[in-house]
Amino acid sequence: MQQLDTLDWISIALYFMVLLGIIVWVIRKKKDNTEDYFLAGRNIGWFVVGASIFASNIGSEHVVGLAGTGASDKLPLLIYEIQAWVVLILGWVFLPFYARSGVFTMPEFLEKRFDARSRWLLSIFSIIAYVLTKISVTIYAGGVVVSALLGIDFWTGAIATVVLTGIYTVLGGMRTVVYTETLQAILLIVGAAALTAIGLDKVGGWSSMQETLGPEYFNMWRPATDPDFPWPSLLITSTIVGIWYWCTDQYIVQRALTAKNIKEGRRGTIFGALLKLLPVFLFLIPGVIALTLKMRGELQWDSPDQAFPVLMSNLLPSGLRGLVAAGLLAALMSSLASVFNSCSTLFTVDIYKKLRPNAPEAKLVRTGQIATVFVVIIGIIWIPIMANISGVLYEYLQSVQSYIAPPITAVFVLGIFYKRVNAISAYATLIMGIVVGFLRIVLELTKEHLHPDGILFYLGDVNFLSFGAGFFIFCLIFMIVVSWLTQAPDAEKIVNLTFGTITEEEKQNNKSSYNWVDVSISLIIIVIVAGVMLFFNGK
Repeated sequence: MQQLDTLDWISIALYFMVLLGIIVWVIRKKKDNTEDYFLAGRNIGWFVVGASIFASNIGSEHVVGLAGTGASDKLPLLIYEIQAWVVLILGWVFLPFYARSGVFTMPEFLEKRFDARSRWLLSIFSIIAYVLTKISVTIYAGGVVVSALLGIDFWTGAIATVVLTGIYTVLGGMRTVVYTETLQAILLIVGAAALTAIGLDKVGGWSSMQETLGPEYFNMWRPATDPDFPWPSLLITSTIVGIWYWCTDQYIVQRALTAKNIKEGRRGTIFGALLKLLPVFLFLIPGVIALTLKMRGELQWDSPDQAFPVLMSNLLPSGLRGLVAAGLLAALMSSLASVFNSCSTLFTVDIYKKLRPNAPEAKLVRTGQIATVFVVIIGIIWIPIMANISGVLYEYLQSVQSYIAPPITAVFVLGIFYKRVNAISAYATLIMGIVVGFLRIVLELTKEHLHPDGILFYLGDVNFLSFGAGFFIFCLIFMIVVSWLTQAPDAEKIVNLTFGTITEEEKQNNKSSYNWVDVSISLIIIVIVAGVMLFFNGK
C-alpha cells in the first residue's frame, strides 16, 4: 500500500476543518430539551433526512465489507444492498403510523400499540444488539480502514476515531449527527465514485473484468439447492432483515422522525432510497475490480476486507486519495455517531424516563450524554474481541441479523397490518424470538461438538438464510395463534395505529402529504432495483 502524502493530508485536514465548523455551528444552535437532543427539534427537511439515512447506513463496515464481498465470490449478498424499495416501505407504510403516534423511539411505539412489557424488552434487546452488531462491527472495520490508510496501528486508529466521534455526539446530540452526516454522505459518494471510474478504466472496462473472472462470478442468483446462497431463502431473508433494519430499527427510523412533518419525512425516505441505489456501484464494484487486478498480478492483499483501502491507495492520484480517505473516515464516524445517539435515546427515553417520569428536560439530556459516554467505553472494550473476527465481515453481519430480525419484524408487521394481534402475543413472540436467536448462535458456534444426526446439530448447521426464512414464518404463525387463544385488544387503544382503524380525517391528511412526483420517483426506484437484479444473473 502507498502511504498518504502531503496533498492527501491537506485534503483530510480540510475535511476535519469543515466538520469542526458544522459541529460548532450546531452546538451553538441547540437547545437543552429532549426533542432537540434526540430528534433535532423535529424540524429537519427532506434533503438532510435522506442524506442522514444514507450516511447512517453506509458505515465503514459497508465500505470494507461490501467491497470484500465483491472480492470474495459472495455476490449474492449484493441483494442486501439493493433494498432501496424497502426504504420506500418506511416512508409510504410505516412512517405515517409512527408520526401519528408522536413517539421518539420504536419501543415506545410498541407500548402504544401493545403494552409496556414489549417496550422494555425491545429497548434492552436493541441496546445489546447494537453492541453485538453495529458498534462492534463498525469499530472493527474502522480500525482496519484507519490503520491501512494512515499507516498507524489498529488500536490507535480505532480508539482515536471512537473518542473523537463520541465527543461531538455527546455535545451536540441528534442535530449534530444529521448535519455532519449530510457532509459525510456527499464526501463519500464523490470519493467512491471517483475510485470506481478510475478502477474500471484501469481494468479495461466491465467486459474485461468479465473475461478475467468469468460471467458466472457475476451471478447473484444461485440454485435453490446451493449450500451457501439458495435464492428463495436469500430473497425472503434479505427482505425480512431489510424491513427490520429500514422500517423498525431505531438506528434508521430516528432519522425520519426528525422531519418537520410526514411529507418531509416521506420525501426524505424517497431521497434516501435513491442514494441507496449507489452502494452497488460505489463499493461492491471496487471490490470486484480489486479481485480482477489481483488475479492479473497487479495488486496484492491478504484478506478480502482489505480490498477497498488497498485499491484506493494504489489507484488514486495524490490529493484525491486523501479525499477518499476522508470519505472512509466520514463513513466510520457517521455510523458511530448514529449508533451512539440511538443507544442514548433508547436508554434515556425508554428506560430512564420510565423509571423517573418526573425528571426535568435538562436532566434527561444530561442522562443521554452520560449514556453516550458509557456506550463509547463499551465500544472500546469490544475492540479486541472484534479484532479476532475471521472471514468476510459483511457476511458475519448479515448472518447475525438473520437471527435477530425475524421476531421483531413479525411483531411490527402484524402489529400494523393485523388489528387482532394483542399485547400477550407480541411479548411472547419477542421472548421466544430472542431465546431461539440466541440458541441458534450458540449452536452454530458449538456444532462440531454435537451429534451430526441430532436436531440440535441440524438447527446449528442449517444455512443461515434458510433458518431466517423459516424462523420468520414460525414467528408469524406463533403470534397469530397466541392472539387467537387470548383476548382481543381494546378497539379504542389501537385507533390510528393499525390498518383498518385509521380515521377518515387521518386518511385525508395522509393523502395530502404526497403528490404525483413522489409516486413517480418511487416507481422509478423500484424499476431500477428490478433492473439491477436482472443484470446480475451471470449472463
